[in-house]
Amino acid sequence: MTAHPRGEAPDPAAENDEDREETGAPAARTPGAAPEPAGEDDAGTAQDTDETGLSAAETGADDTQDTDGTRETVTETDGAQEATEASAAAGLSEAEAELAAQRELRRRIEQRKAEKEGPIEAGAKLSGPAADLLAAVRAVESGEKPGTAFFDSPSPAPRRAPEAAPTPHRPSPAPRPGAARAASPEAAASVAAVLKEGGAPETLAAPAAVTLGEQAADILRQDPWQLLSVPGVWPEQADGFARALLGPECGPGDGRRTSALVAWLLERAALRGHTALDADEVRAGLTEFAVADPEAAVENAVAEGVVLVFQDGVDATGAQEPDGTEEPHEGAEGRAESEQAPVRVLLGLDRYALAEESLADGLGRLVNSCEKGADWTEAAASAPSASAGELIRTAATAGLVVHSGGESARAEPAALIAAARALGLRALGTTHSVDGRRRLAAAVGDPRCAVTLSALLSGEDGPGRDADGAFALDLLVVLDAPQLDVETAAMLVESLADGTRLVLSGDPGVLGSAGAGRVFADVIAARACPQVLSRTPDPGPIGELVSGIGIGELAQVEAPGKEVVIVPVRDAGEAVHRTVQLVADSVPRAIGVPSADTQVITVGHGGSAGTRALNTALKQRLNPGPGRFGGFDPGDRVVHVPAPGRAVPGSVVSADAEGLHLDCEGTPVVVPADRVESSVRHSWALSAHQAAGMRWPAAVVVLPGDAAQGLSRPWVYTAFSRGERHLSVVHGVDQALPRAVTEIPAQERTTRLRPLLEALPTPDAS
Repeated sequence: MTAHPRGEAPDPAAENDEDREETGAPAARTPGAAPEPAGEDDAGTAQDTDETGLSAAETGADDTQDTDGTRETVTETDGAQEATEASAAAGLSEAEAELAAQRELRRRIEQRKAEKEGPIEAGAKLSGPAADLLAAVRAVESGEKPGTAFFDSPSPAPRRAPEAAPTPHRPSPAPRPGAARAASPEAAASVAAVLKEGGAPETLAAPAAVTLGEQAADILRQDPWQLLSVPGVWPEQADGFARALLGPECGPGDGRRTSALVAWLLERAALRGHTALDADEVRAGLTEFAVADPEAAVENAVAEGVVLVFQDGVDATGAQEPDGTEEPHEGAEGRAESEQAPVRVLLGLDRYALAEESLADGLGRLVNSCEKGADWTEAAASAPSASAGELIRTAATAGLVVHSGGESARAEPAALIAAARALGLRALGTTHSVDGRRRLAAAVGDPRCAVTLSALLSGEDGPGRDADGAFALDLLVVLDAPQLDVETAAMLVESLADGTRLVLSGDPGVLGSAGAGRVFADVIAARACPQVLSRTPDPGPIGELVSGIGIGELAQVEAPGKEVVIVPVRDAGEAVHRTVQLVADSVPRAIGVPSADTQVITVGHGGSAGTRALNTALKQRLNPGPGRFGGFDPGDRVVHVPAPGRAVPGSVVSADAEGLHLDCEGTPVVVPADRVESSVRHSWALSAHQAAGMRWPAAVVVLPGDAAQGLSRPWVYTAFSRGERHLSVVHGVDQALPRAVTEIPAQERTTRLRPLLEALPTPDAS
C-alpha cells in the first residue's frame, strides 16, 4: 500500500537541552523553571497515527554552514571608530573602510608595544585560556606585513611523531563539557540571599553558584546582569533583578548590561549550533533589547575580554580560498577587486574558539604522525564487502579518515576494527548511545571492542589513560560522528597519542550535534583527509524511503509487508489518539512488534501533540499509576539526561530517600531527588535529537499540524530511519512534509573549523 506523505518546515538543527524548547514570549518565561532534560528538538507538536497506506520520506544533510577563510585576529577597540569614520569621510567602500580601520588598529598596537612592556589594555582583563589565545594572536601580529596578510593566521606546525617510542606529553583530560557540578551549601546560601534581595527566585541559587563559582554572591552584587549566564534566565528578568539591586544607577546602556547581553546572544547561538556569529547579527540582536549604540556595546565587550573577534575573508566572487587568502587577479582591475573584497567580522566566545583551535591542531597532528606499520593487504582482501575493504586500505595509510554511509554501512567500521585487532593493534569503536554500542559489539563479535563515547571520555569504560592522559589505542573508530560537538571532539582528539589512527564514521544526512559545532561536516568540507563513501544501501522499503529523503525526494515506496504506513489525521487530538492506538494495539497485532519495542518520535516537547502530551497519554494506556515518585511509577519508560546532549533510555525501578532508582539498559542508576525533575522524563515519546544514534524494531513518527515549522530534511531523515522493521507516520502537516524534504536541507551553522583545517599543512608539505 502506498499513500502520499506531505510536509514542510525549518529544521531546529542542533538542540542543546533546555534552550531548544518552545519559544514563547520572553516575558512569559520564569527564571529557575525546570529545564527540559536533553538536547532535543523543539518547535512543534505531534500527531497520532494508525495504519493505512504507506510511503513518505525526507532526509537531509546536517548543518551546512561553511565559514571558510576564517582567520583569527583579536583587535583592540580604541581607535577603531575613528579610523572607520575617517575612511567613510574619504569616500571608501565599506570593505575598504574595514580594512583601513584594521590597519590603523594594528599601527596603534605596534606603537604601544614599542612604548611599553606591559600587556595591551584591551585584553588586560582576560585570563587563563582566553589570555593564552589572545597572546598567541598578538604574537602573530608582530612584524610588518601587507594589509591582506593581517587577516591570515599562519598554518600551525604539525606535531610530529617522536623518533623513539615514548608517548608525547599530554595534559590530563578536562571534565566533560556540560557535566554536572555541585555548589557548596555556603555559596548557594549567599547567592540565595542576594537573589531574594533582588526579587529573583531563590531556586536559581544553586545553578548560579555552579555557573559563577564560590564568589557568585559578590559577582552578582557588583554586576547583576551576570545572572544572564545562568541557564534559563532571560534579559527581561536580569534587568528586573539589576533594577532592584542598583536602583536608578542602572540603565539600558550600562556597560555591564551590554557586555552580558553580547555573551548571552552568543550562548543562545551556541544552542543553535553556532561557534561564532557575524558581528552584524550580534548588533541586530542588541537593538532588540533597547541598546542604543550596538557598535559601542560590541567594542566594549571585546575590550572587556567577554568575546573574541575573528576575520573571515572572502574573495570578490564570494568563493573562499583554502588558505583564506584572495585569489590573485590580473591587472589593475583585478587589484581593485581584491582590495574591495568583503571582510566579514565574527564574534565568538573563548571556549568555542579554543576548542576549534585545539581540534584543528590535534587533527593535523594525527594526519602528520601516521606511520604505515603492519601490512593490511590481506585484511583488506578478505573484507566482507568492497566498501569495507576500501575503508581498511585507506585506514592503513592515513592517520585521519572520514567514512560516510547509512545504517547498513555501520558494518564497515566494524570490519575495520576486527581486522585491526587481528593484526595485533589496539582497536576500539565508540558510539553515541548504549544501543549503538550493543549493535557495534555484535557486528565486531567482541563486546570489549565497543564503548559509548561518554563512557570512554569519563573513564567508565575503555582502555583507560596513561600517565600523560592519552588512551592506549592504535585505532579509534567514532561512529555516529555527526553527533560530535566541537568541545567533545577537541577533548577526544587531545586524548589520542601521536600515531593513533582516527576514523570518523557516520551518516551525513542525520541531525547534527546537540552542542555547538559541525565537526563531521566541517572535516568533510575541508577535505583534510581521505574520505570513504560507502556503497552499501539500506535494504527494504524503509531504506528506500530514507535514501530518497537523503537526496531531497519524498517518493512513494512499495511496502507489501506494511513496513511503511501513513496515517492521516486532521488535528492534534486525533494525532494523540491514533498514536496511542498504534503503539498499544495496531503495531503489536499487525506487525508483531510489542509496545515495549515501539518508539514514538515527535517534533518538540510542547504543544498539544508534543512529547509531554504523548507521554501522558501513553503512560495512561501502557503503565497507569499515580506517579507517586515525583510523577513516576515503577515500570515507566524514561530517559535519563546526565548531561546536555546525552539521553540514556531506561525504566523506573523504585524510589527512596536516596533518589529515583533506574535501570538504564542493565546499568543501575540512582538520580538524586533534586535532579529528577530536570534530568528524567518519560520516554515512550522522544524528540528526533534524543532518538539519534538509536534504533527500534518499530517507530511511530508523529507530525501534527503545528509541527510544520520544526521540520527539515535532516529531521525527517533522522526520524524516519529509527525503525528497523516498521515505520508508521501519523501525518497531519499536509504539504509541509514534502516541502521540508525538498526545500529545507538543514539549518546553517557558523563555525570556524573548516578554514582552520584547510590552513593545515599536508603530510607532503611538511
